[in-house]
Amino acid sequence: MIGMWLSGLLRVRGGRLLATASGVMVAVALLSLLGGFLSQTRATMTSQSVRTVSVDWQVQVADGADPNAVLSTVRGLDGTKAALPVGYAGTSGLEARTGGTLQTTGPGSVLGLPADYARTFPGEIRVLAGHGQGVLLAQQTAANLHAAPGDTIAVKRAGLPAVRLRVDGVVELPLADSLFQKVGAPPQSQPSAPPDNIVLLPQRTWHTVFDPLAVPRPDLVRTQIHTLRGHGLPPDPAAAYTAATGSAHNAEVRLAGAGLVGDNLGAVLDAARADALYAQLLFLFLGVPGSVLAAALTWAVAQAGAGRRRKEQALLRTRGATVRQLVGLAAVEAVVVAVAGTAGGLALAALVGRVALHTAGVPLSWALAASAVGFGVAGATVLLPARYDARRATVVSGRTAVARRPAPHPAWWAMAAVLLAGSLAVFRATSTTTYALVLAPEGTASLSVDYWAFAGPALLWAGGAVLAWLLADLLLRRGRPLLQRLFRPAAGALAGTVAAGVSRQRGAVLRSVVLLALACAFAASTAVFNSSYRQQAEVDAVLTNGADVTVTTSTNGATGTADAAKLAGVPGVRHVEPVQHRFAYVGADLQDLYGVQPKSIVSAGRLQDAYFSGGTASGLMDRLARRPDALLVSAETAHDFQLRPGDQVRLRLTDARTGGPRTIPFHFAGVVKEFPTAPKDSFLVANSSYIARTTGSAAVGTLLVDTGGTAQQSVAARARTLLGPNAHVTDLPSSRTVIGSSLTAVDLAGLTRVELGFALVIAAAAGGLVLALGLAERRRTLALASVLGARGRQLSGFVWSEAALVAVAGGACGAVLGWSLSQMLVKVLSGVFDPPPSQVAVPWAYLLATAGVTVAALAAAAWAAVRHARRPPLTELREL
Repeated sequence: MIGMWLSGLLRVRGGRLLATASGVMVAVALLSLLGGFLSQTRATMTSQSVRTVSVDWQVQVADGADPNAVLSTVRGLDGTKAALPVGYAGTSGLEARTGGTLQTTGPGSVLGLPADYARTFPGEIRVLAGHGQGVLLAQQTAANLHAAPGDTIAVKRAGLPAVRLRVDGVVELPLADSLFQKVGAPPQSQPSAPPDNIVLLPQRTWHTVFDPLAVPRPDLVRTQIHTLRGHGLPPDPAAAYTAATGSAHNAEVRLAGAGLVGDNLGAVLDAARADALYAQLLFLFLGVPGSVLAAALTWAVAQAGAGRRRKEQALLRTRGATVRQLVGLAAVEAVVVAVAGTAGGLALAALVGRVALHTAGVPLSWALAASAVGFGVAGATVLLPARYDARRATVVSGRTAVARRPAPHPAWWAMAAVLLAGSLAVFRATSTTTYALVLAPEGTASLSVDYWAFAGPALLWAGGAVLAWLLADLLLRRGRPLLQRLFRPAAGALAGTVAAGVSRQRGAVLRSVVLLALACAFAASTAVFNSSYRQQAEVDAVLTNGADVTVTTSTNGATGTADAAKLAGVPGVRHVEPVQHRFAYVGADLQDLYGVQPKSIVSAGRLQDAYFSGGTASGLMDRLARRPDALLVSAETAHDFQLRPGDQVRLRLTDARTGGPRTIPFHFAGVVKEFPTAPKDSFLVANSSYIARTTGSAAVGTLLVDTGGTAQQSVAARARTLLGPNAHVTDLPSSRTVIGSSLTAVDLAGLTRVELGFALVIAAAAGGLVLALGLAERRRTLALASVLGARGRQLSGFVWSEAALVAVAGGACGAVLGWSLSQMLVKVLSGVFDPPPSQVAVPWAYLLATAGVTVAALAAAAWAAVRHARRPPLTELREL
């Protein structure tokens, strides 16, 4: 019996089975793809984080401990690939006589490096000029001393004569922040910046120069063991962090107080694990709704044939079939749908993953999980409804052609109101400035995710679906006169009959409207979120780099002016904006001070209103222009010092004429939250002309080069050639690959294409496929109308009226729900954005394409129904 049933099922209802299996296939494919992307993202974050670290451990030798014993212990630890001793010493200042002038600097640091240090830790030193061995000056130090390879410098020692050394090269230290960290200090106690003056010496030379200083001033001389570890870590950043920090703690136990481990590897993995959680949240917020929507699509397709299934069950029961046999036949149908849909979904996921995400395949764990979901969806949408009908329906009710559909109970309206109110309440609670979706305390092994934030979008989804259903049902029940007027252009004299038929058989129409609304909302919210993400990633890149090309010059004002003139003549350069970069004391707090030209910095720095508080970007720059002593401070500074607009702020800056500090009055004019090249926490923005007049120096620290968004890397290369090694040049394309969190470094472009592609398919299927199946179930009604004298135009009007109703009602509900979801997702997931957007980015092209594809699918379904309606009615009735 089962064999005969399965054969007839495939022969007679093969198309409907294929449509149902397609819904399962979409759910399985989307889950598999997003799960595989999540696994790949975690592994990518771990590997990229590890690659950013050159020295995994900096083991600080304790006072009185034997450096050689500590070195031996570290080298003997499991996982240690290399360990080298590095000497650190403080100098009271440097001197160099070049070009007939004597240049001096303040205190600095002198490192003693083994001969193979650069080869063992290749990311720590980059040679800019001269040789990579011998006496090396950091780039900023060389600029401060106006020194170049071949010049002689004097290294001062506290209480001892200065030592004269010949410079062999100028280098850049890309990882200077970690290189000069305070080992063992908490993050908030770390130095805000590395030393301004750095000299690198060969280890033997360093010992010759500073061993005599170690006896009278042991506080100025210390030793670290720089360690390279094996990177056989788990792919998940959280597990890798646990393994890395565990190894560091084990090393400290072995050292027994002789050394303290500065765990650079653990520090970067600490940041990556929070980003991995955000990737997981993206999967949950953006991927799971798509899979649920695909399951709902499967249910709608299966429900479109519910009437026919009940009739078939009634016929089988009149011929002696038991409830158990009916459930068994339904189980066979569910298994066929599950197997076909799961196999197709996994194959589709593998193909799309290879093409769009460049993955080798679907991970086994996610393939099994997605398969389980596929079988669950098939069972819930095919088997359970059939089992319910078999147990509850009677033979008479199963043979009823059109069942009376009752009005929704008033409790449904109350439920919709409660769901939407709950969503709004959760959203308000989770969108405050102090709310953190992911809490990752520095140095702790545990991460905390507030999954309560999921309630907001989830309640909005549910409430929006219920409200769309109730409104559409209300329109179909009580709005028959309105529908009659709307249908008259297409249905003519049969407009009343069409309106009555749609109202009486409104179940299929309601399914189409609600599913289309949810599909459009999913497509819109996903597209807006991804578009906003790309927009903010570009904003973050501009903030970090400063402009298309950014040049950091020496602190000499004449040099900065000359550099600006050179760059202005480079082909492709449209504008060069000079920005002063100084340091100023606000009370006892040393902060970065940026001197700008108010009339041109808005366009040159691409300043946005979201970067400021208390006014727009143009408005606050106008204040700087009208009042030269106006000052913009960070929100943290304004809060810490209790500043109000108009308050006087006295800053201490270095006076170029005397070389000493000078107190200069400013007036608080507004709050700046973000600024190109500025740090994330505390900084100041003021009028460059006022700074130059009061300090006696117009020194330019940064040049922002506008190339119009083109030829950025070629202009940067030309700038390096023109300005030499003393100028640090960065370009926007290069900055995009290294800025921000490791989350922005993974390939979200492929994920975006996948999500938007599936959203497009689901929207088209929700409109066209469900409508087509619903109209197919009413072929009998159309055939009988033809027998009773309805003409082809009138039958076409019946079909096109229903299609238009579904398109307009579903599209309108979907647009409102999609806009609401977009706003909520961007706000709740604000931790993904850096900085958060002031307004969402709307991808109109994609939304119009989605609308066009959906309308085309609805039109195709209506056209197919019209073609059947125009066939001879007796032929249609015989086939039914």
